[in-house]
Amino acid sequence: MIGWIALGAALGYGAARLFLGYPAATGLRTLASREAAFLDAAAEAMFPPGGPLPSGREAGVTASLDAYLESVPPRMQRLMRLLFVLVEHATLAFPAPPPRGRRRFSSLDAAQRTAVLEAWRTSSFFPRRLVFTSLRALLTNGYVADAAVLSALGLAPYAIETPVAEADLLYPPIGQPRSAIRHVAVTPPSDGRPLAPDAPRLAGTAAAASGARP
Repeated sequence: MIGWIALGAALGYGAARLFLGYPAATGLRTLASREAAFLDAAAEAMFPPGGPLPSGREAGVTASLDAYLESVPPRMQRLMRLLFVLVEHATLAFPAPPPRGRRRFSSLDAAQRTAVLEAWRTSSFFPRRLVFTSLRALLTNGYVADAAVLSALGLAPYAIETPVAEADLLYPPIGQPRSAIRHVAVTPPSDGRPLAPDAPRLAGTAAAASGARP
């Protein structure tokens, strides 16, 4: 009888730890609330606020990964979700520094989260380092997908006007009818000067960076 009670208590604790107590997530199409909470916490630990670049939360890493998760095959989705669950609850086996270091990763404070990720990164156990590398790759992909981050890094694409070549006067753009053939002057050849670092960027990149942070 005591064994059944202990088993029931363990199952209840496991279910509560896995599913309960997470804040509701809005605007997401694929990620569950528990997955969004983990990714918010992990992105903020990987890309903390207060520096010259947007933080992970400011860069919308969770929303970016939500869209990415929707686009990958089901098998890849399952692997990604298992990765999130593993790091979220591995604190049971690899606790964060005290106090209460065995809480879910998303329930830890900022310093504890950083310590946990650093322990994964520097572990002498190769599978743990591999898990960290996989998580870091996903978070980084979501981070650099943000226009404000690209602009702050100087990587936002330049606004380059498409030139008109002689072939454009003979053939329509791909997939368009002959009526789309342009009857304009050919663009003069470039003088060979490279673009300046402060040359105009595509609409939405520099503007997004200037409006992302006060």
